Amino acid sequence: MKSEKLLQRITFDQSVLTGKPTIRGMRISVEMILDLLAKGASVQEILEDYPELETNDIRAALLYAKRLVSGEEIVDMV
Repeated sequence: MKSEKLLQRITFDQSVLTGKPTIRGMRISVEMILDLLAKGASVQEILEDYPELETNDIRAALLYAKRLVSGEEIVDMV
């Protein structure tokens, strides 16, 4: 699936989790998915725990995070 199509899975709605980026309007945030992955959960485990999710939803969360950090500039504070 192309990047732009994946990113369409990321939605923003002030009435859902106060506007945090979520997956397809569900009450499942990008942040939660990233947190689960960072804690060592596998994609398969996440899909089993949240059957409404699809593999491409997790890929979309990762792509969204990647896009956010790719624009960051590292400043040496020394």
